[in-house]
Amino acid sequence: MSLTELTAISRVTVFPLEGLSVAYTTHSSDTRGLGDVGLVMVVDDQSDGDELWRLARVLGGRLNVGDQARWILTQASRARMVMAYTDLPDTSWTAYIRRHVGLEMLFANHESLMTGRITMPRNH
Repeated sequence: MSLTELTAISRVTVFPLEGLSVAYTTHSSDTRGLGDVGLVMVVDDQSDGDELWRLARVLGGRLNVGDQARWILTQASRARMVMAYTDLPDTSWTAYIRRHVGLEMLFANHESLMTGRITMPRNH
């Protein structure tokens, strides 16, 4: 499966999750700048982001894709709220998106979730 590439500059929160280094940021689907798309990406050149979905199944006990997406977004939102992890304002990044899941309703201020892998400056 080919990956879709997305490049931007935004706030990125990097946090550990079961041995993974995970990055969370937002993106806008249109010119309103609402950040309605949540991007939760694995920081690893070898990853495709599927590890996040496995964790949602195994740790979260979630079986359907919508529930799994909400579990992933919950982990990312929690990491950002507690501010116990690395918060990188105005960071340049490139995401290689493997999955894009639309949510049935707004969740954590997001209409959809994108997962995959991310690259950014190594100073985090």
